[in-house]
Amino acid sequence: MPAEEIFYLPLTELAKRIETKKLSPVELTQLYLDRSAKFGPGLNAYARLTPDTALEQAKAAEKEIQHGHYRGPLHGIPYAAKDLLSVRGLPTTWGAKPYADQVFQYDATVIEHLNRVGAILIGKAAMIELAGGMGYRFASASLQGAAKNPWNTDCWTCGSSSGSGAIVAAGLAAFAIGSETWGSIICPSAFCGVSGLRPTYGRVSRYGAMALSPSMDKLGPLARTAEDCARVFAAIAGHDPKDRSTVPIDKGAFTYSPSLDLKARPLNVGWLTNAWPKLDPRVAKVLLAAEKVVRKFLGTTKSTTLPDGPFEDAGNIIVSAEAAASFRDLIRSGRVSELADPLGRISGYVNEQYSAADYLRALSIREILQKKMETLFASFDVLVTASQPVPAVPLDTNLETDLAFPDPLGAIGNLCGLPALSVPCGFTENSLPVGLQFVARAGDDFAVIQAARTFQAHTDWHRKHPKLA
Repeated sequence: MPAEEIFYLPLTELAKRIETKKLSPVELTQLYLDRSAKFGPGLNAYARLTPDTALEQAKAAEKEIQHGHYRGPLHGIPYAAKDLLSVRGLPTTWGAKPYADQVFQYDATVIEHLNRVGAILIGKAAMIELAGGMGYRFASASLQGAAKNPWNTDCWTCGSSSGSGAIVAAGLAAFAIGSETWGSIICPSAFCGVSGLRPTYGRVSRYGAMALSPSMDKLGPLARTAEDCARVFAAIAGHDPKDRSTVPIDKGAFTYSPSLDLKARPLNVGWLTNAWPKLDPRVAKVLLAAEKVVRKFLGTTKSTTLPDGPFEDAGNIIVSAEAAASFRDLIRSGRVSELADPLGRISGYVNEQYSAADYLRALSIREILQKKMETLFASFDVLVTASQPVPAVPLDTNLETDLAFPDPLGAIGNLCGLPALSVPCGFTENSLPVGLQFVARAGDDFAVIQAARTFQAHTDWHRKHPKLA
């Protein structure tokens, strides 16, 4: 049995070993499958493992590499995909009982891209039902039950990409694909002590992914490091004629090379002072130390603030109205009553009450906000703050009442489609991770990668991992 450290190697290191034939894709895949079978059920991390698919892909990858056809840094690398991404012939449940037997006969574009570069799908990650599209009060709102945090299994992993966070944190796969409409990549990355990239809206195709809020949904990777996230992003980014919301060809693709200098350009950094009205003292203490690193190594750093406005209200209206449309058939059929969460069973009916006037007004507020953020980004390349104002919460927390706090940056970032990258920046006294997030203007995904990679070059929090019993 290999040392546990192999499961926490960055995918960039795994790729080097695979390319030089020091590590077998079949061996690595089997190791991850065995580890996932051992620890995944206890964490409620997977919707299902896909060992037959994984080993078939791994054998094909190994044969190609042995014959000199190396496709790049994801070739032979095992990963998990959130269970809202369709995979041909496999159940894609969206985490919800009404769709438990749903099967599509095509692959999502992201899956196609990862197949093309030779990545190995070892399983579908568990998720909050309908990615939280009908709302939810409890972490147990999932076909698999509450996803347990590998750092403390009495705590939650956060967000609808709950299984993706658990899988990466526990070393069950080299990376995972998650989705974010409002916080579901950034929050699990923070709670689970991993790196997670929310790309610019439209940089990654959502064809074959469940629609929640089509004007805000985004897909992105959770991985060990910012560089790993960049590697995965480079594989999945790009225009897709099957998804009309993707950005044009000349703005969609992303190229990444490890030889890129960390100081490729001087960054003007804005340290946000009003992103969170109140920080948990445990988070505040860690954030203070992280701020010193940012100010010392990232470039010119000045304190700044987000614009004020009813942006959270606008975001809530847009998400609620679009979710009601996306799940109209579920609501009207009455099968919404089959959802696990009590809030989820009723919120759809409430969401249908938003009027066209409400929705259009929210869109107008979004346009105002976009102009305000362009003004702010005229002075700053990257904005920085805590990923979440609290560490991981207990599994039985009532999320509606006890994890409810203003989140202006979550609203602003997702309304404007801004890229963000969360990385671990320390731990509380009781060993729960704290995340630091970098946010940039739409289209400048490289800025958040550069900033996060620079931070990780001067810290080692991303090298820490939980000890699983």
